[in-house]
Amino acid sequence: MNEKYNVYLVSDSTGETLDRIFLSLKSQFANFNYDKKEFVFIRTEQQIDKIIRECSKVKNSIILYTIVETKLAKYISNKSEQNQVPCFGILGNLILSFSKLLNQKAIHKPSAQHVLDEDYYKRIEAIQFTMSHDDGKKLDDIENADIVLLGVSRTSKTPTSIYLANRGYKTINIPLVLDHAIPEVLKLKNKKTSVIGLFADPERLADIRRNRVAIMRENNVTKYTDVKAIRDEVTKSKELFKKNNWPTIDVTRKSVEETAASILKIYEIQKNR
Repeated sequence: MNEKYNVYLVSDSTGETLDRIFLSLKSQFANFNYDKKEFVFIRTEQQIDKIIRECSKVKNSIILYTIVETKLAKYISNKSEQNQVPCFGILGNLILSFSKLLNQKAIHKPSAQHVLDEDYYKRIEAIQFTMSHDDGKKLDDIENADIVLLGVSRTSKTPTSIYLANRGYKTINIPLVLDHAIPEVLKLKNKKTSVIGLFADPERLADIRRNRVAIMRENNVTKYTDVKAIRDEVTKSKELFKKNNWPTIDVTRKSVEETAASILKIYEIQKNR
């Protein structure tokens, strides 16, 4: 049995950046057995002392931190070394290297990435737009969308849309239902709006749909989970995408992040035509 590690994520802000980095890091180790504990808005030596005391009492402790204030970053590093706790700063060397490259001093301000600037308000607007247009709810202002996603049920349209919205892209997702015509408004779309088709392996979709049905405890959904019927749905959706010259993405084995990256690549290509 693998040893269990106790990972302490220490941030001087919300911890969002550190958490994402840790998710990427742990994905590289298939047999990494761990418990995780997060500490956010850590901005004093007293707070760090308390964390170090706790780590010292626990076997196999590891500290990962994002602290941009130089003095405090050195403090947690030194204290960890004194107590023989492995400690890794995520941003320190990167900030220093950038500072030298740009020939300017870093501001070392916690939460600087969360400043209420134009990009922040753009993201908020995109999120509000995307949520109000989820699942084909509202299509009369489709020309205001950056991206329109089409696909049969369970092709990750909503989570991908929300992810894109958090990146600042106004996204509409429209479910494709067998024997239902696509909204006419799609044919009138703004040239700057990218329409992209999502599809997945029918067997994979059947598994996902069965799980959803089990969770929701729904009845009379035989066709919804039938592989043959789903295969027909996917085939017809592909035909529709081809007929309208809409680029497609196979989301079968893709994470939301990977799908979004592919979408943005298509979006940028079309935008720069």
